[in-house]
Amino acid sequence: MDASEATVREFIARINSHDVEGIITLCAHAHRFVDGLGQVLTGYDQLRVAWSGYFNLFPDYQIDIESLAVDREVVLAAGSASATAAAGTPTAQRWRIPAAWRAEVRGGLLVLWQVYADDKPVFELLARAR
Repeated sequence: MDASEATVREFIARINSHDVEGIITLCAHAHRFVDGLGQVLTGYDQLRVAWSGYFNLFPDYQIDIESLAVDREVVLAAGSASATAAAGTPTAQRWRIPAAWRAEVRGGLLVLWQVYADDKPVFELLARAR
Protein backbone atom coordinates (compact mmCIF):
# COMPACT_ATOMS: atom_id res chain seq x y z
CA MET A 1 0.00 0.00 0.00
CA ASP A 2 1.27 3.46 -0.91
CA ALA A 3 2.17 5.76 2.04
CA SER A 4 -0.40 8.40 0.96
CA GLU A 5 -3.11 5.75 0.76
CA ALA A 6 -2.16 4.42 4.18
CA THR A 7 -2.41 7.91 5.68
CA VAL A 8 -5.84 8.49 4.14
CA ARG A 9 -7.13 5.10 5.27
CA GLU A 10 -5.93 5.86 8.81
CA PHE A 11 -7.60 9.29 8.65
CA ILE A 12 -10.90 7.68 7.62
CA ALA A 13 -10.55 5.09 10.41
CA ARG A 14 -10.13 7.92 12.91
CA ILE A 15 -13.16 9.71 11.49
CA ASN A 16 -15.20 6.52 11.76
CA SER A 17 -14.10 6.06 15.38
CA HIS A 18 -14.85 9.74 16.10
CA ASP A 19 -11.29 10.25 17.35
CA VAL A 20 -11.02 14.04 17.08
CA GLU A 21 -7.49 14.22 18.51
CA GLY A 22 -6.41 11.35 16.25
CA ILE A 23 -7.80 13.23 13.25
CA ILE A 24 -5.89 16.35 14.25
CA THR A 25 -2.59 14.45 14.65
CA LEU A 26 -2.83 13.35 11.00
CA CYS A 27 -3.29 16.94 9.79
CA ALA A 28 -0.42 19.20 8.78
CA HIS A 29 -0.19 22.59 10.43
CA ALA A 30 -1.29 24.15 7.11
CA HIS A 31 -4.21 21.67 6.72
CA ARG A 32 -7.30 22.88 4.88
CA PHE A 33 -10.68 21.21 5.34
CA VAL A 34 -13.16 22.05 2.57
CA ASP A 35 -16.73 20.94 3.18
CA GLY A 36 -19.36 20.05 0.58
CA LEU A 37 -20.49 23.67 0.40
CA GLY A 38 -16.99 24.95 -0.27
CA GLN A 39 -16.44 26.41 3.20
CA VAL A 40 -12.80 26.23 4.26
CA LEU A 41 -11.48 25.59 7.76
CA THR A 42 -7.84 25.88 8.75
CA GLY A 43 -5.96 25.58 12.00
CA TYR A 44 -6.14 22.92 14.65
CA ASP A 45 -8.60 24.88 16.82
CA GLN A 46 -11.12 25.27 13.99
CA LEU A 47 -10.73 21.61 13.02
CA ARG A 48 -11.19 20.44 16.61
CA VAL A 49 -14.37 22.50 17.06
CA ALA A 50 -15.78 21.45 13.67
CA TRP A 51 -15.16 17.70 14.06
CA SER A 52 -16.37 17.68 17.67
CA GLY A 53 -19.53 19.55 16.68
CA TYR A 54 -20.21 17.22 13.75
CA PHE A 55 -19.82 14.11 15.87
CA ASN A 56 -22.14 15.62 18.49
CA LEU A 57 -24.71 16.33 15.79
CA PHE A 58 -24.26 12.89 14.21
CA PRO A 59 -22.99 10.46 16.88
CA ASP A 60 -23.01 7.53 14.44
CA TYR A 61 -21.41 9.31 11.45
CA GLN A 62 -19.59 6.87 9.17
CA ILE A 63 -17.64 7.00 5.92
CA ASP A 64 -17.72 3.92 3.68
CA ILE A 65 -15.18 3.79 0.85
CA GLU A 66 -16.03 1.80 -2.29
CA SER A 67 -13.07 2.87 -4.44
CA LEU A 68 -9.82 4.70 -4.00
CA ALA A 69 -7.25 6.05 -6.47
CA VAL A 70 -3.76 7.28 -5.65
CA ASP A 71 -1.44 9.50 -7.67
CA ARG A 72 1.63 10.20 -5.51
CA GLU A 73 0.40 12.78 -2.94
CA VAL A 74 -3.22 12.92 -4.14
CA VAL A 75 -5.78 10.36 -3.03
CA LEU A 76 -9.33 10.29 -4.37
CA ALA A 77 -11.92 8.23 -2.55
CA ALA A 78 -15.53 7.52 -3.47
CA GLY A 79 -18.29 5.92 -1.47
CA SER A 80 -20.91 7.17 0.94
CA ALA A 81 -21.39 8.98 4.21
CA SER A 82 -24.14 8.06 6.64
CA ALA A 83 -25.52 8.88 10.06
CA THR A 84 -28.76 9.44 11.93
CA ALA A 85 -30.33 12.89 12.01
CA ALA A 86 -31.77 13.77 15.43
CA ALA A 87 -30.43 10.54 16.92
CA GLY A 88 -32.13 9.54 20.14
CA THR A 89 -35.32 11.47 19.41
CA PRO A 90 -38.73 10.33 18.12
CA THR A 91 -37.98 12.04 14.79
CA ALA A 92 -34.64 10.30 14.22
CA GLN A 93 -34.02 9.39 10.59
CA ARG A 94 -31.09 7.54 9.08
CA TRP A 95 -29.44 9.11 6.03
CA ARG A 96 -26.89 7.88 3.53
CA ILE A 97 -25.54 10.02 0.69
CA PRO A 98 -23.05 9.37 -2.10
CA ALA A 99 -19.82 11.21 -1.45
CA ALA A 100 -16.27 11.62 -2.65
CA TRP A 101 -13.17 12.97 -0.97
CA ARG A 102 -9.93 14.47 -2.23
CA ALA A 103 -6.91 14.29 0.03
CA GLU A 104 -3.43 15.69 -0.41
CA VAL A 105 -0.73 14.10 1.72
CA ARG A 106 2.75 15.50 2.32
CA GLY A 107 5.25 14.08 4.73
CA GLY A 108 2.71 11.60 6.07
CA LEU A 109 0.20 14.33 7.00
CA LEU A 110 -2.94 15.59 5.29
CA VAL A 111 -2.66 19.10 3.92
CA LEU A 112 -6.12 18.92 2.33
CA TRP A 113 -9.35 17.03 2.99
CA GLN A 114 -12.08 18.09 0.57
CA VAL A 115 -15.59 16.70 0.61
CA TYR A 116 -17.79 16.39 -2.48
CA ALA A 117 -21.36 15.58 -1.48
CA ASP A 118 -24.89 16.84 -1.91
CA ASP A 119 -25.81 17.63 1.69
CA LYS A 120 -29.30 18.86 0.79
CA PRO A 121 -31.07 15.64 1.93
CA VAL A 122 -29.25 15.87 5.28
CA PHE A 123 -30.24 19.52 5.77
CA GLU A 124 -33.87 18.65 4.94
CA LEU A 125 -33.90 15.87 7.55
CA LEU A 126 -32.42 18.20 10.15
CA ALA A 127 -35.01 20.87 9.37
CA ARG A 128 -37.87 18.36 9.75
CA ALA A 129 -36.42 17.09 13.03
CA ARG A 130 -36.56 20.54 14.62
